Parts: sequence; structure tokens; C-alpha cells
Amino acid sequence: MTAAPESTESPRVILGKIVSVQGLRGAVKVYSHTDPLDNVLEYAQWTLTRGAEQRTVSVLGGRVHGRVLVVQLKGVDDRNQAEELVNFEISVEAQALPELEEGEFYWYQLEGLQVINLEGQLFGKVDHLLETGSNDVMVVKPCAGSIDQRERLLPYLPGQFVLNIDLDAAVIQVDWDPEF
Repeated sequence: MTAAPESTESPRVILGKIVSVQGLRGAVKVYSHTDPLDNVLEYAQWTLTRGAEQRTVSVLGGRVHGRVLVVQLKGVDDRNQAEELVNFEISVEAQALPELEEGEFYWYQLEGLQVINLEGQLFGKVDHLLETGSNDVMVVKPCAGSIDQRERLLPYLPGQFVLNIDLDAAVIQVDWDPEF
């Protein structure tokens, strides 16, 4: 029995979602998870995924329109073609993302990490992060070995509440009272 070949593709990172269409010429409206919104336009090719369906598209251009982007994709020339793309998630390979400074992390890197406090108590794992305006918030859900079954919302404030992030150990250490 031979081993399956290893995949050379890096993990994919979801950058947004096509939420509707704009006009008659095939433009789509995109909700972007990037900051600023139009950073998603920095990637010339997107992989679109909806369920098991996947396709690659080329970005011709786009612009900010309120809280979404209006984007023109290559080969999408009318409203009917654009409507077929609604509810597809937009992703790129993680290796395509810009390098970060020391101590900076992409949200996808934090998801799934265990969260422990200074006493070594396990709160759970980071399920996802929320942008609240004043600061980002980690949504920590209980897992096997958690001190209780509470979901916690912890401020993502490195140096204040988030003391250490160790990607290799898959652990975030926080200064947080378990009763709070």
C-alpha cells in the first residue's frame, strides 16, 4: 500500500462572500472580511466555494459601495451569470496573504487554539473572533477538559488580557477571571 501524495496547496483563508448582484452587467456585491474592505481586491484570483461546488475566478476590478464592494469578475457579463455566484465564499491560499510583523496574527491562525488563564485553567477553544468597533473579541467555546461549559467572550487585547500566543503549542494564555 502506498501513501497518498501530500497536498502542496496551503490552507485556504475565507476573505469574504458574494451576497448579491449589482446592475445588469454582471457585477456582484461582496461582503469583505478584510480590513480595509477593498484589500480583498489585492488578489487577482479568488476561489469561490458553496458547499461542494468550487470554481476559480479572476477579478477585473471593484470599488467600495457603502459597507460592501461592487466587483466585476472576468467572464461574468450579465445579471444572470452574476446571480449564479450569490452565496459563494471567497478564499485565497494562506501563503498568498502578506507577511505580518512579529506578534501579529491573522484571525484564522487563532481559531481552534486552546485558551488558558494564568492558573492554567482551560476555558475552551477559540471558535471565531468578532469585530466590535472598540476592540476585537474572541468567542471561546468549551471543549474536552474545559473548567465548565460556558461560552466566553474575551477581549482580544494583546498585552492587556491576551498575554501569550503560541501557535506551535496551539495555546493562548489570558489574564482573565474564570468567574467573569
